[in-house]
Amino acid sequence: METIFLVCAVTGGTLVVCLLVAGMIGFGGDHDTDHDTGHDTAHDGLHEKGVSNWFFGMLSVRTLTSGLLFFGLGGLTARYYGASELAAFGAALGSGAATFYLVATAMNTLKQLKADGTVRVERSVGCTGTVYLRVPGAKEGSGKVHLALQNRTVECQAMTAGTELATGKPIKVVAVINSDTVEVEAA
Repeated sequence: METIFLVCAVTGGTLVVCLLVAGMIGFGGDHDTDHDTGHDTAHDGLHEKGVSNWFFGMLSVRTLTSGLLFFGLGGLTARYYGASELAAFGAALGSGAATFYLVATAMNTLKQLKADGTVRVERSVGCTGTVYLRVPGAKEGSGKVHLALQNRTVECQAMTAGTELATGKPIKVVAVINSDTVEVEAA
């Protein structure tokens, strides 16, 4: 039984190191895939409760190799401390399953950290900023303004229905005219 644990630990460890090295040199990037396996037929048991989709959503090369590594290490550790073969097998299963679950949870958590960095001008209504290039009054032309939008400073073309806005004057966005032009007023 110790030979099986040793083979699992060495195989899993080698694969984990290979995945780590491949990730560091640029291979094995995140390939966003959807595991939606919906069907129009009714099933009983685990599939109906979403357990199979939950499991297959966690299944990846990283989780399997990490689980294999800790299966072997858990079994070897239990045998080292004098556990019987059955107890060592239970410890190996427990440590492998726990590692599988923890790595899958960590990977899903990291996947949720993705953020869309697209600036959406339609969210600028109500934002404040300053005039960069004077904005002519009565919508007779456009100037430029700097806005604090989505945690960054954005430069947009601006028009105003009021009087001319001089460079450096604080403004507030009241409407979006198009994807690059906003209507502003003095703040």
